[in-house]
Amino acid sequence: MRLAGRIPELLRERSFRRYWAGQTVSLVGDQISLIAIPLAAVLVLGADAAEMGWLKTAELLPALLLNMPLGAWSDRQARRRRAMIAADLGRAVLLLTLPVAYLLDALTLGQLYLVAFGVGALTVLFEVCNTTLFVALVPTGRYVQANSLVNGSRSMAWLAGPGVGGVLVQVLTAPFALLADALTYLVSAGYLCRIDPVEPPPSPVAKGHFTEGLRWVVRNASMRALFAASGTIQFFNYMFHTLFVLYATTELGLSPGVLGAVLGAGAVGGLIGAACSGAVVRRFGIGRSIVAGFLGFTLPLLLIPLAEGPTLLVVILLFVAEFLSCAAVMVVDIAAGSFQMALIPDAVRARVMGAYRTLNHGFRPLGALVGGLLGTALGLRPTLWIATAGAVLSVFWLLPSPLPRVRELPAPAVDPAQVEEPTSA
Repeated sequence: MRLAGRIPELLRERSFRRYWAGQTVSLVGDQISLIAIPLAAVLVLGADAAEMGWLKTAELLPALLLNMPLGAWSDRQARRRRAMIAADLGRAVLLLTLPVAYLLDALTLGQLYLVAFGVGALTVLFEVCNTTLFVALVPTGRYVQANSLVNGSRSMAWLAGPGVGGVLVQVLTAPFALLADALTYLVSAGYLCRIDPVEPPPSPVAKGHFTEGLRWVVRNASMRALFAASGTIQFFNYMFHTLFVLYATTELGLSPGVLGAVLGAGAVGGLIGAACSGAVVRRFGIGRSIVAGFLGFTLPLLLIPLAEGPTLLVVILLFVAEFLSCAAVMVVDIAAGSFQMALIPDAVRARVMGAYRTLNHGFRPLGALVGGLLGTALGLRPTLWIATAGAVLSVFWLLPSPLPRVRELPAPAVDPAQVEEPTSA
């Protein structure tokens, strides 16, 4: 009985439990692919820096190009769950082609590029449909709890996935390690086949259907502010991540093992942040939690360009920065994700989220490019100061908006033209 009392209420509901279990397994598989595909390129095919750049571009390009058109397509569908199952099965098949080609001694970089692009495209399809399936499964009042569970799984995947992937690559070789990821997609598809929630009706096709999601965001002050803040964060954060490993290993002199431990501290912080996010939202309200999360995510990263002196002090500063930053980013993801799900009408949900993700992914390569150019021109530490300070300034998009005054999740809107701001506290 005591154990049952500790199980979150949503996990006692069969449909959500199956959905969450499939998501959890798939997220771990994603982390395996994140390490196994690049290692296949390097260890099996001898890819150089330029070829690795093309591989990363093939992986990121679908998110930039396809979020809006697939979001528009998803809003016109009555059965998004079936599209998610098809996406899972398609990703499994694509990944299975790599070990088969390796066995036949036919694996090429061109095939890796195509698989990376195809998996990325099917992931976009899965995610734009996923937002609608989520609200069909979860009552509005439980969005925070549900997002906490899903993001807790994401943090667990960050913590366990790279290690599991590394071991699988070591034992099986990189192409065969991808068999594990293909299996996770099959498991996810299996769980999705075992639920059947009542999905929102499809949106009728009308003039301006493709751009309605973006126009809806522009009309809503809170979403407009979140768009701007998120885009700013993505730009400066990718400036930071482009140079962080190089800075930590060359200027700070950290070994790969120590650097891995620092990143592991971030994953632990993410787990704790996901576990505490519900209490934070109940204590401070949804709007203030989002603002506090933005500050908590960005301010600790200032410790990284500040770090210098004895190695022990440097390592402590990096541990603290990663732990606090990753804990706070979970609060942002859970609170902001719940707010968006409650605020966005079902009729434009996939299109709004498609536009949102297009913005986010669009700023990533731009930030990486600027980070590389500034790092070469100014040096690593000065560029990291610019990147971390710029990320902190993203909060100023939120402060003038109605968002900081919002206490509770807004009531779901039915009419896409309804752009009234949620009640303030």
